[in-house]
Amino acid sequence: MSAARPVRRAVVVGGSTGIGRGVADAWAALGIETHVFSRSRPAGDGGDRLVWHHLDFRDPEQAKEALRAGIPEQVDLACYSAVYFTATREPFTEVSEADWLDQFAINVHGLSWTLRAALPALREAGPGLFLHISSEVVYNAGPNRSGYAATKAAADSLIRSVSQETDPARTVFVQALPSGMVDSPGIRARRSADFDYSGYMSPASFAPLAAELARTRGVPYAGDALVVDGEGVWSPVADGLPVSQSRPLAGRS
Repeated sequence: MSAARPVRRAVVVGGSTGIGRGVADAWAALGIETHVFSRSRPAGDGGDRLVWHHLDFRDPEQAKEALRAGIPEQVDLACYSAVYFTATREPFTEVSEADWLDQFAINVHGLSWTLRAALPALREAGPGLFLHISSEVVYNAGPNRSGYAATKAAADSLIRSVSQETDPARTVFVQALPSGMVDSPGIRARRSADFDYSGYMSPASFAPLAAELARTRGVPYAGDALVVDGEGVWSPVADGLPVSQSRPLAGRS
């Protein structure tokens, strides 16, 4: 009698909506036990396939305890997709201190706490995969996006630094970013009720990449930053920088 196939486990931080939800749904559809850490419970189709853990990075002690208690002892795949950007694009001098600090709390500190909590479990998988959802602002700093650009650039540098400290036979690091705007609740909160999203990407565009990374544990893409388009096709940033999503200013003060 053959031995039972070991259960594969995944963790997605920021996986109730947006790109993180696209990744979580793709992994769960493959039969992977997928744990989602987020402020809101995953809803809609497929939400019942996800193991939800409440987490709010604006409460650091609660967040760190949720990660410590909720991440399984062995994790094959992990994704960090939690993100915060201001409700509107604003000049640097007009961004409130609360918004500035929240961007660092979620986009940078949350990533660091997740890495600390997940790396031991990923190493047990030998190799585990850590997928970080990056952004074009890392390469295209733009006006009225100072906090978002600063924190996403810091997160990118953190991932690249930690990857150089880590044996790739134990943990593989990959970054992925959308080629355009993605239709998500966070974006919809910034748009008018009659806005046309037909030109926007869907979170499901990340499902093919998520499935490929689950199949390969990311080994062929170790260290890459991959740009994903609306058709679910990806290419390395090294092959061409993503298009800037910043809007030019009419004038400067």
